Amino acid sequence: MSALSLNNVDISYGDTKVVFGAGLAVAEGESFALVGESGSGKSTILRAIAGLAPDWTGDIAVLGKPRGKKLDKDFARICQMVFQDPYGSIHPRKTIDATLSEPLAIHGVGNRSERVEAMLVAVGLDRRFRFRFPHQLSGGQRQRVAIARALMLEPKILLLDEPTSALDVSVQAEILNLLKRLRAEQNLTFLLVTHNLPVVSFLCDRLAVMRRGQIVEIAGVDKLKAGTLTHPYARELYAASGGHTEGH
Repeated sequence: MSALSLNNVDISYGDTKVVFGAGLAVAEGESFALVGESGSGKSTILRAIAGLAPDWTGDIAVLGKPRGKKLDKDFARICQMVFQDPYGSIHPRKTIDATLSEPLAIHGVGNRSERVEAMLVAVGLDRRFRFRFPHQLSGGQRQRVAIARALMLEPKILLLDEPTSALDVSVQAEILNLLKRLRAEQNLTFLLVTHNLPVVSFLCDRLAVMRRGQIVEIAGVDKLKAGTLTHPYARELYAASGGHTEGH
């Protein structure tokens, strides 16, 4: 069974259609990337899956179950999203403890204190961070908190929208290593949006290349590493990255 599948999905913002006939299937436990330049529609696909861009047609299924268009609690237990900007995605006036406890409270999950402490450790943060506020944390530490919050309900799938692009280069590698470790430890499925091909090489098994709202190629990451993508635009992206797909 696929963890995520899209079939002939069109997505619009108002009168403007931004994704055309998207189709893909992500296996359970797989790490799959959507790549392309800004405006290609890749983040819009994540938002539609998450229920944040409800104006779509076609079929979206999560763990074999058709996805409705509303935010719903059952969905939140299996699929969570990590946003690009850790400065904007965490409430500035709530402690880290309050931020991490909130999903547990909403879903009536017990043992909150123990769960919060365990998750801080899992994302590499000392327990002394628990009662700090976001402004007392660095960008990398905030993104660790955002990842911890996404994992509090023990979801199977993480939607990752450019999770390192707002961070300093020195910190990006730390967060990517963390994501790789968490995926292995928790058997997570990733759908990652990025424009950074070395990130795809490091973290992903397959990728879909998007251009102007359409998926133009789906390939294994081995083809990316070998520079043997076939679509002209995909080859252009590869050339623009300087042929450097290793890294981190």
